[in-house]
This record gives sequence, C-alpha cells and structure tokens, in this order.
Amino acid sequence: MAYQTITAEQSEGIGILTLQRPQRRNAINIKMRKEIAACLDQWRDAPAVGVVIITGAGSSFSAGFDLTEFEDSELFDELLASSSRYHRDVWYYPKPIIAAINGPAMGGGFDLAVLCDVRLACRSARFGHPEIAFGAPPLLTPLRWIVGEGRARELCFTGRSIDAKEAYRIGLVNQLTTDDDVLQQAVQMGKTMLKAPADTLMYAKASYTNQAGRGFEEAFYQEHDQAFQQILLPKAKRGFK
Repeated sequence: MAYQTITAEQSEGIGILTLQRPQRRNAINIKMRKEIAACLDQWRDAPAVGVVIITGAGSSFSAGFDLTEFEDSELFDELLASSSRYHRDVWYYPKPIIAAINGPAMGGGFDLAVLCDVRLACRSARFGHPEIAFGAPPLLTPLRWIVGEGRARELCFTGRSIDAKEAYRIGLVNQLTTDDDVLQQAVQMGKTMLKAPADTLMYAKASYTNQAGRGFEEAFYQEHDQAFQQILLPKAKRGFK
C-alpha cells in the first residue's frame, strides 16, 4: 500500500512505521492519522510482523497535531473522528509497539510516544504539552500510569518541556541512546521481544492493556472526545481567542 505521510517497512518480524513529514517536524494531520491506522490494521493479522516500531523522519519524532487544520471549521468533524480512531488504534493494538524517539515529541507526538508500550529516546529528545497554553487540555491518562499522578499532572498543567535525561529519570523513557542509534537499539529490543512466541506476546499485551488502572476507554472519552467537543473545537472556531 502506498502512503503519503508515512513509510512502512518490515524485516525479521519487525514492522517499522516512520512519520514522514520532516518539513513539518512530522506534525500529525488527518491524512497521517488515517495512514497510521491503516498501516497498523494491515499488520494486525500479518504473521510476518510481531513487533512494531514507530519513529520519525529527520530530527523530530513529532511536533504534535498540525494546527493549520484547526483553522478550517469544515474539518472539525473529521479532526475529531480521525483523532479518536487513531489514538484507540495505537492503544488497543494487539502487538507490542516500541517508540524510537529520534527528537522532540511534543503535544500529540508526546501522546503517541506514551501510547506505545516501550520508549527509547535519543539524548536530544524533548517532551512537553505546550498545547495547554492555547486552550487544549492534554491527555493525562495513560501518562499517569507511567510517571505517576503527581508528575503527570505537573507536566500537563504547566506544559513545560523536559529533556531526555529527565524523561529517563522519571521513568517516561526506558532507555537512552545516541542520536544516531535510537532506531537500531529499538530493533534490537524488538528482536529480544520476538524470542517469545507470538501468541504469548499478544496475550500479554491484551492483559496489560485491560488491567491498566482506570479503564482507558472511560478516561480517553473524557480527556479527548469531550475535550475536543466542549473546549478545543469551540476555541479553534474562534481562532483560539
């Protein structure tokens, strides 16, 4: 399948999905969300792919959502629908997903990294939720499950950016790498995971997903869908005034 905003390749049981909008710092737009969902769906039942790696082209993992689309009110319904589906497709994906964070992961890029099972980051990576400043409530869940309630709330309320070293210290990142080695280290981790039988990996993934504290669906609906409808899209309609 031909994609315009991502590339997809697979080798030795690992599927590598690369966000391919480097000129926009891999900002996630409607088309990219749809293509990520389509790629994951294609690999869902593919025996040749047991682990997925998500990374970015160029020097950024992802700068977050492409805010230019929020300037067109005619896109609001599609923005909500595509975002709702894409986040759920990543969270509920039945196979392990590794985020190979090759640079800044901000806003929606931060959320994408958090929704993955494991995060490897290069030392130049940064994380933050700057969208709080223009009126978009960040996702707290499942960030709170990774770094704890207090740290998650502080990061969401302040929108402050943290570097890779601090991200590793608070448990957001599992492993630090050099800037040019993050994808290779993610591949090696994927190969280690693939030593387990495929059915074991999928059973474990389903079990871990379903047992994660407060149900993801309940939390996501409140933090994402309702926030879109009641806060973000009305602000976008007013030009974020």
